[in-house]
Amino acid sequence: MTLMPGEIHALLGENGAGKSTLVKTIYGVVSPDAGQIIWDGYEVDIKNPSKARDLGIGMVFQHFSLFETLTVAQNIELCLSKPQLEAIGDLAGRIRELSQSYGLNVDPDRYVHSLSIGERQRVEIMRCLVQSVKLLILDEPTSVLTPQEVAGLFDILRQLSAEGCSIMFISHKLHEVTELCHTATILRGGKLVGACSPAEETPATIAKMMVGDLAEQDAGYAKAYGSEVAFSAKQLNLSAKHPFGTSLKNVSFDLIKGEILGIAGVAGNGQEELMSIISGEDNRPQADVLFIDHQDIGKLSAGARRKRGLAYVPEERLGRGAVPDMSLSENTLLTHSAGFVSSGLVNWGAVKTYAKKLIGQYSVKCHGEFSDAKSLSGGNLQKFIMGREIGQNPKVLICAHPTWGVDVGAALAIHQALLELRDQGASILLISEDIDELFLLADRMAAVCNGHLSPVVRTEDTNIDQIGQWMAGTFIDTKQTSQEANA
Repeated sequence: MTLMPGEIHALLGENGAGKSTLVKTIYGVVSPDAGQIIWDGYEVDIKNPSKARDLGIGMVFQHFSLFETLTVAQNIELCLSKPQLEAIGDLAGRIRELSQSYGLNVDPDRYVHSLSIGERQRVEIMRCLVQSVKLLILDEPTSVLTPQEVAGLFDILRQLSAEGCSIMFISHKLHEVTELCHTATILRGGKLVGACSPAEETPATIAKMMVGDLAEQDAGYAKAYGSEVAFSAKQLNLSAKHPFGTSLKNVSFDLIKGEILGIAGVAGNGQEELMSIISGEDNRPQADVLFIDHQDIGKLSAGARRKRGLAYVPEERLGRGAVPDMSLSENTLLTHSAGFVSSGLVNWGAVKTYAKKLIGQYSVKCHGEFSDAKSLSGGNLQKFIMGREIGQNPKVLICAHPTWGVDVGAALAIHQALLELRDQGASILLISEDIDELFLLADRMAAVCNGHLSPVVRTEDTNIDQIGQWMAGTFIDTKQTSQEANA
């Protein structure tokens, strides 16, 4: 494949098709066994990312490469050479300037551990913007950005393109590809199998090139409405654990058996805190506010809540959803020990058999149940984690960003698995920044802003404009006025 100066080139394919391997080769993370990389007319040997950055190649990874105990500015400084730092001068000031210009809302003084997953993504994008890149590689850069932020990013990319910077754009959001990209290359099984001009295609025709007719089956699903409450949060107030977190303010909602409740919101508005307190990751006791089957669970540990029927798919797959250096079999056992452990002894044969079953059932592309979690592509790891949690037949499943960075075929499989679990009578809390996905899957919807939860409405009774306004907090003043009147 060839990239021209100023070209925005999409790299497309299913999870495991070889996209990440290809771009990691270009960026110097892995070395090719054969072939050539020609840069500005000369063959180059890109031995490491430092060499790539010296050439003018920058990359935003799907799995972030940030040090949590350092500030945003310190993380960005690590990627800059001494001459680059000297040329920039005031790095924090430059970050603030770019943040203001592009609407990325990146604070150079914040510690990375205090940032939400969406905010960390913006730091990765900022890290490349600070460098004078000639080729910018973006692996799922818009997965956790709002539509407004995506529009701002696209303005940035078009400006970089006009200035002669080449951009390699990996995305499973095919409407973005048709909107932004000049050309596209499609990979399957590690081989180049096609190319197209996205402006001359539709998302449906591109999806068909990638995965066949399967993509056309995710057009819409019937809504379901129940009446029996499985989980309740009542007047939940919770202070933020760190200075940059978001406090939850008087949050109340019910999860109904056989329904999916979707919660929309911009990253950093309390979603992480809400998931943590429900799952038990945040172990601060909360009496008389959290209930499963009308039984108070606010003082129970995360493990005890799981025994009550709660399952959890966190937003961060590698590190929280799965331990990177553990095999898929070992990761299965972490949250699914029932039937596999007796008198303190693990039945590893049964664990491996079950892991193999999950791999087959969810079409996880890997080398088997012995594969380390870190060796899987993001989408394949997500399918495995979803399968592991759904396989517990939970009463309540809380799930964050289930298809973030997942290809069309894998997203369809995850959607159908969630709907099957719902139809079996489970209650599902689905938190996502993908509004289209929420409207596709959720039976009822709400939005969160600055720790406040909007009214909950049936999906068929709302629209994207209203949810978008709620994401911006338009409901908060009305809600507070109503509460004051009732008081």
